[in-house]
Amino acid sequence: MQTIKAGVIGTGSISALHLSSYAANPEVELYSVCDQNKERAEKAGETYGACKVYTDYRELLADPEVDAVSICTWNNSHAEISIAALDAGKHVLVEKPLCMTVEEALRVQEAAERSGKLLQVGFVRRYDDHAQLLRRMAERGDFGDIYFAKASTLRRLGNPGGWFSDIERSGGGPLIDIGVHVIDLCWYMMGRPRPVSVSANTYSKLGNRSSVRNLSFYKAADYDAEVNTVEDMANAMIRFENGASLLVDVSFTIHAKANETAVRLYGDKGGFEIDPETVIVTEKDNIILNVHPQTDHAGFHFESAFQNEINHFIACIKEGKQPLSPVEDGVEVMKILAAVYESAACGAEVRL
Repeated sequence: MQTIKAGVIGTGSISALHLSSYAANPEVELYSVCDQNKERAEKAGETYGACKVYTDYRELLADPEVDAVSICTWNNSHAEISIAALDAGKHVLVEKPLCMTVEEALRVQEAAERSGKLLQVGFVRRYDDHAQLLRRMAERGDFGDIYFAKASTLRRLGNPGGWFSDIERSGGGPLIDIGVHVIDLCWYMMGRPRPVSVSANTYSKLGNRSSVRNLSFYKAADYDAEVNTVEDMANAMIRFENGASLLVDVSFTIHAKANETAVRLYGDKGGFEIDPETVIVTEKDNIILNVHPQTDHAGFHFESAFQNEINHFIACIKEGKQPLSPVEDGVEVMKILAAVYESAACGAEVRL
């Protein structure tokens, strides 16, 4: 297989990072795009040079020229389209989260296994250069036993509305949208230990705060201030079989003085921070040292991470290798997300 012919299903905002990354990879022909909104699909096709434009994903999947697809649609269609694509003999890169329920995740895994095709989950934070640097150091034992992680991604005003705030299409609010990134990143950095229990809370106190006037924020294309059926804040303690733990809090909207993103991990030989910038904490000659890696970007860089993710997807297809974020990991993270919502709903710890 010389050139991979790729299709992108869903041409909303996140798709631009997939489309531009495919276009920049010399081993890929961006062959087709699909969106229910014909005008938007045609615009994406024209912008990125796709020769085929569809409004029905089934027609795209029926095209024998397509080797692989990115799925950039609403969360409630991830499982359906992923399974259909795998059964059609396509390799799949599906945006996070893998789907909306554990049952769906297991069906996607079964489809990947029976098809023999690759399914890569879009946990893009894993593909950032800093994340890969830190993971290599962790695998070498530079940080020792990583026993605790803490992650926060808090927006003071940042509910995108539209499908993001419609639980029927999204499956949840900030936990499943932005929380999934930091939960997966910490779990990956910790060596993917088996989760055993979750104790969590969710809150729906502020809604989308559409009346706030002094700050602007990203709004979904189908933004509707009247639609808001998701939580606006969640927190959780996640315990793992090896004794490690992860404390996480996420919000679309909270009365904070500023937005905050912080990801910190602690081992018995050292620690590190990934957000808002990468810092390695170590000791030498009985002195604590803060080390700042000298790279092109101080912290996470969306564009380069997405390019790395797409490049990795294509390389795995051509070389017959499993990706850094396989379907099995998508299933495990889905179990954690589901347990957070279950624990919050019942007001008690949930065992996995």
